Amino acid sequence: MTVWVGEAPPPDPQIGARGWLRVLWRGAALGSVTFGCLGVLLLVRLVERPIFGWKRPITPFITQFVCRMAFIILGIAYRVEGTQMRQRGAVVANHASWLDIFTLNARKRIYFVSKAEVANWPGIGWLARATGTVFIKRNPKEARAQTELFGARLKAGHKLLFFPEGTSTDGLRVLPFKTTLFAAFFTEDLRDIMHVQPVGIVYAAPCGQDARFYGWWGDMGFGRHLLKVLAAHPQGTVKVIYHAPLKVSDYPDRKALAKACEDAVRASFT
Repeated sequence: MTVWVGEAPPPDPQIGARGWLRVLWRGAALGSVTFGCLGVLLLVRLVERPIFGWKRPITPFITQFVCRMAFIILGIAYRVEGTQMRQRGAVVANHASWLDIFTLNARKRIYFVSKAEVANWPGIGWLARATGTVFIKRNPKEARAQTELFGARLKAGHKLLFFPEGTSTDGLRVLPFKTTLFAAFFTEDLRDIMHVQPVGIVYAAPCGQDARFYGWWGDMGFGRHLLKVLAAHPQGTVKVIYHAPLKVSDYPDRKALAKACEDAVRASFT
């Protein structure tokens, strides 16, 4: 995966005594809620999986609860514009930070599409597998199998979410959308029933901080960025903008659909 480098990130704010206290209590609270609910989710999934298979009528609500609680714990204001689509289909969004996972799951029952390497990341990999993430390998030989997997999940009513930029940014821009994954929507049995909803994620930095405060890009370390967010006071805002769903059959090919989605997401920043 190509990593967006952009300009050098701003220096991390100094964390004072009160900041470290916020790191401790917020970190403990977030960890307790996240991994405590993960245990509950895994227990429920033991019953849910043999009965419902791909369908998950219960566990996504546990994921939503965790993500909503994350914003309460962190103190980040959460705003929503637009309406979630009810049609069968997928969701695409711009990618600014690891916070996007909480941002998008807090409001909508979705399943992320992620690179295969994430499955092996400590902590994050466990969470991703437990919540039904679809892992893909960027290998042309795997394309057909992955398309079939997408089809099975979409037919089960899952709304798959992926980041077509292919990398995270500083949160102030939208990179050109890569078109590869859009091809899965143009198969004969999906094209006429599929919609894609573009979603914009717009972060506003805490008062007095660099506008790129919540962006996570280049070679920025996860640990240092997490500490910065946990310590922040006051916090900023995240706004999720749901744009009108696009019917796949209205577009001649994946490139046209990807461009339409990109234009819609880009409009979130105007």
